[in-house]
Amino acid sequence: VFTHCRIKIMPKAVVCEESNLRGDITFSAGCVVHPSATVIAEAGPIIIGENCIIEEYATIAHRLVPDGEWDNTNILSIGHHNVFEVGCNVEAARIGDKNVFESKCYVGRGVTVSSGCVVGAGIKMNTGQLLPENTVVYGAQGLQREAIDKQGSQNLQIDFLRKVLPNYHHLRKPNYDPKKARSVV
Repeated sequence: VFTHCRIKIMPKAVVCEESNLRGDITFSAGCVVHPSATVIAEAGPIIIGENCIIEEYATIAHRLVPDGEWDNTNILSIGHHNVFEVGCNVEAARIGDKNVFESKCYVGRGVTVSSGCVVGAGIKMNTGQLLPENTVVYGAQGLQREAIDKQGSQNLQIDFLRKVLPNYHHLRKPNYDPKKARSVV
C-alpha cells in the first residue's frame, strides 16, 4: 500500500540496511539510523534533519487518519540533533531541534514538540498539546517542568557510531547529493 516509497539519504548519513523504512523519507547529512529502527511515512513525506540518531527498535511514524490518503504536502518535519532512544514510538505532528525521546516513550500524533525537550523513559503522551521549549516530561504522571540546562551535543556519539556501525552492519548508500541536484537546475 506504500506507493510513495522514496528513500533519500544525504552524504555523511549512516543508515543500516536492517532498518525498516517505508514511504517517502529524507535523511539529512549526519543522521544515524540503527538496525531494527523503523520509519513509516504513510500520510505524507518525512524529512529528518541533520545529525539525528534513531536507535534500535525506535519507531517514527507519520500515520494516516482513518479514511485518509497520502498527501505530498502533509510533511512531518523533524529538526536537527534529535535523539530517538531504544524502543520509543513517536508519531508527533512536528518536532523541533535538540530533543531527546527516551527509551520506550510514546508521543502521539496530536503532540507538537518544540526544541530542547526531553520526553522521559516510559512516558505516554496521547493528548494533543504543544510542548514549550526546553520542557522535560518525567515521572509516572507525566509531569512537566522547564529544563535547567540545555541539551548537550550528540556529536561525539554520532562520530563514534559513524565509525563503528559500518564495521558490523551493511549500510544503505547515500543516494542524493543536494550539490549535484542544484547544478542540474
